[in-house]
Amino acid sequence: MKKYKWLLFDADNTLLDFTRAERAGITDTLLNMGLPATDEVVTAYSKINDGIWKELERGLVTKEQLKVLRFERLCSLYSFEADPAAIAGEYVKNLSKYGFLCDGALELCRTLYGKYDMYIITNGIKTIQDSRFGKSGINDFFIRSFISDEIGCEKPGRAFFDYVANSIDGFDPTYALVIGDSLTSDILGGVNYGIDTCWVNPKGHEKPADLPITYTVTTLSEVASLLGEE
Repeated sequence: MKKYKWLLFDADNTLLDFTRAERAGITDTLLNMGLPATDEVVTAYSKINDGIWKELERGLVTKEQLKVLRFERLCSLYSFEADPAAIAGEYVKNLSKYGFLCDGALELCRTLYGKYDMYIITNGIKTIQDSRFGKSGINDFFIRSFISDEIGCEKPGRAFFDYVANSIDGFDPTYALVIGDSLTSDILGGVNYGIDTCWVNPKGHEKPADLPITYTVTTLSEVASLLGEE
């Protein structure tokens, strides 16, 4: 008998290569807005964006604020004379074009499809995520995508997982597994909700002593192995 019935996959940098997509999307945006798309500026944006998403997880900013605030901070850092709201609109359009997959994501989806009830759980922006999922080629493997922008609350909050649990017929946390790369979003959310977790840790970061992670993998192929689906 299988230990799990429901697999809850994070999207960005778990299944979808967000790092690559973000770099392509912000480069397109800066160039289209007549701003310098140097490695320095692109890297600075990525750090700003990551920091604001972590602020969102802690409830310090709203999703609507996040969309423009990251570009306000970038413009302030480099004294760009540009409208942050206009840059934000351009960025949504450009990021939506890129559905790059992480290594092994398609193979893993094919291996697990039909053996588990699979869902995506993501803190992303709905219009962007819907487009990227469609372009990635993995949509058909998943019953549904739960997107925080649509739900109105974020991982790791209990309200997000309550929504997911209440939306899946017969859901029992005991037979579910959260699979994701973010300790502060995916793993913490799963742990707090009583769901087993699988930390996707390709860079081999040290496992935090205060977070009871059920499994840790460095490649997506290891997920199939730990589920006995090699």
